[in-house]
Amino acid sequence: MRALITALALCLAAPVAAHEFWIDPTAYVVDPSAPLVAEIRVGENFKGSAYGYVPPNFRRFDLVMGRSVLPVEGRAGDRPALNMAVKGEGLVTVVHVTRDLNLRYTDWQKFINFTTHKDFTWALEQHLDRGLPQTGFRERYSRHGKSLMAVGDGKGRDKKVGLLTEIVALANPYTDDMARGFPVQVLYENKPRRDVQVELFERAPNGSVDVTLHRTDNRGRVTLPVKPGHAYLVDAVVMRPLEAKTENDPVWESLWASLTFEVPR
Repeated sequence: MRALITALALCLAAPVAAHEFWIDPTAYVVDPSAPLVAEIRVGENFKGSAYGYVPPNFRRFDLVMGRSVLPVEGRAGDRPALNMAVKGEGLVTVVHVTRDLNLRYTDWQKFINFTTHKDFTWALEQHLDRGLPQTGFRERYSRHGKSLMAVGDGKGRDKKVGLLTEIVALANPYTDDMARGFPVQVLYENKPRRDVQVELFERAPNGSVDVTLHRTDNRGRVTLPVKPGHAYLVDAVVMRPLEAKTENDPVWESLWASLTFEVPR
């Protein structure tokens, strides 16, 4: 019966626009004498509101350049959130991890839409099997964002930076040939996420955005199609159950990994 209810719910699922999180540089390629400038955004279809530099809202905000890890400096409330110079040239990976946040579902359909969109349909049946209510339950979530920026020649490589979930670039879009696509690896707890959905947002120079869905292989890897002059947001979400000790505790947790970059003209 629960499987039938889940199947019917999926048939009735409406389209949903999830609120992605990303690091949005003013320019992805900067002169060595210029600062790195980027907004922190939350929104839909690669368009969204910008948030300032607010230390209580993040657990980590760093610039990774080769073997160096530099905490992003700023004053509370600064906009844009990143405005900082670095020494030397090369590839810089901007890393931002938010604090844990909570939301409450007042409409079962919204949970259906979210889990369907992000390819977690198994969570619907599991939710019912756990005897959880269809309204009033809570979800905890956090964002784990990275962005690739080139200072001067932009030489270098992205790498694992120790996030709970993260997307690692396996090529450098500023120095490598992107004709065959852009390879990435999706990780969770430092292990490859096999056969999971990856959402790719492509923003053209005229501002139009296209969205495509892809899947990782058995090594957690996928090669994404890219075009010169376009900016990209790669998104992958982990969903995991939580055991609630009180009725106000979250029963699900979503972990959002994102990566932004641009392919130069």
